[in-house]
Amino acid sequence: MKKNHYSWALAVALSSLVFISCSEDEPGMPEAGGKIPVGESRYIVAASAGDAVYLLTAESLDEGQITTYQTGLETESSSNWIFYGDRYLFSFQYNDGSQGTGFSYRLDANSGKVTEAQQYTYNRTTTYGTWGENVITASTNAGTAEQDSEGNYAYYLQFNYLNVNNATSTTGSHIAENFLGNGERVSFAGFVEANDRLYTSVVPMGMSHYGVNTYPDKIVDTKYVTDHSGGSGSGAYTAGMIPTTQYPDSAFVAIYSGDDFNETPIIARTGKIGFASGRMRSQYYQTIWAADNGDLYVFSPGYGRTVQAESTVTDDDGTVHNLYRVQGKLPSGVVRIKAGETDFDENYYVNLEAQGNGNPMFRCWHAGGDNFLLQMYSDGVEGMAGTSAPRNELAVFNGGEGKLTVVTGLPAADEISSFGTPTNANGYAYIPVVVTSDNVPPTIYRIDPATGEATPGLQIMSISSVSALGSLAATAQ
Repeated sequence: MKKNHYSWALAVALSSLVFISCSEDEPGMPEAGGKIPVGESRYIVAASAGDAVYLLTAESLDEGQITTYQTGLETESSSNWIFYGDRYLFSFQYNDGSQGTGFSYRLDANSGKVTEAQQYTYNRTTTYGTWGENVITASTNAGTAEQDSEGNYAYYLQFNYLNVNNATSTTGSHIAENFLGNGERVSFAGFVEANDRLYTSVVPMGMSHYGVNTYPDKIVDTKYVTDHSGGSGSGAYTAGMIPTTQYPDSAFVAIYSGDDFNETPIIARTGKIGFASGRMRSQYYQTIWAADNGDLYVFSPGYGRTVQAESTVTDDDGTVHNLYRVQGKLPSGVVRIKAGETDFDENYYVNLEAQGNGNPMFRCWHAGGDNFLLQMYSDGVEGMAGTSAPRNELAVFNGGEGKLTVVTGLPAADEISSFGTPTNANGYAYIPVVVTSDNVPPTIYRIDPATGEATPGLQIMSISSVSALGSLAATAQ
């Protein structure tokens, strides 16, 4: 149920000495909505104030201020936001592994405000994107369709197809076991539509009980099969499985040419980088993006290095077990699949940590042309582990030149609280930046991809965080 948190947001704003009045006659207060010609666009800002979530509109990201007062749609909380072109904005709530409800929104030409369009029910989701007339999501879960001789169920990739034209929601599935032919179960990380194909990064996750029993010839070394239980959350494991991948220093991309996941895709593999995905708990962040010319750039943070090759685990009764895993060695890097090709470019590889401040990357986005905006870990390779690892540095990577440029002009790294999902406009990348100071409102920074220079622009008043940016074109219905 939606709640009215305007009074809370006002209190925060006043405590920060930001002048926001509750009187409609107060000078300087923006008007409430207003007609927009059909097809004309507005920038959309997804922002939060306490437990309340707002979708705000702005005519410029380069200057000025906006507030939740009168102009924002108060809506449901969301873990992820995705724009379907300039027609719809979709939201998905993570829901700790359970099913959830998502929403789509449009920009109403008559009111000039964002309005709810449709509500969807969807399965658990860990990654998402668009494909044709659908917004798609995917996750990997224990299934109930196939068992081994000992009664262990196979894992399945589960898909949601949210059709934007007829507002229907359908589901699909595909067995996740031995997807790459190496016996491991997999997950997908990100979707890219380019060159009349769909690309997705395939992340191997070790061997389940089903995999160990069904594909014993795929076990690299039997010591990787655990004899105990351990871990927590998405990293939990039990005796008889291999909890992490045996191939941390390989990246795989599945290439689809149809319109659903029933076909057998082409699999491109490289050993120049580790698996291509940003990670935060159970979320798999997209690190594959297409340049404007259709070349697919595949980035890897090099998470395999954060795994210990050998460690000990102590049971509640004091029994000590050895845990063996394959430790990766490769740094953050980027490779490429050229437009129209189905394999990696043998002549292209860039070590990202050999440039800039030498930091590894966390996640990235396309920033127009063959430029990409990278969010970096800001405490070196040693600071990659854990969900609270600092990730307060940005860099721009130019694919054609293979050059990484650290972004300048941002607040100091130790003053940055978070970044929101960016957008591109007018040859620039725009990203929300939230700082730790209560007296500085969240601000949209414009980044010049050619120089890496960041310039502060639009301020979002009376809110505590900004999740995403984009734009929608006004529609009559």
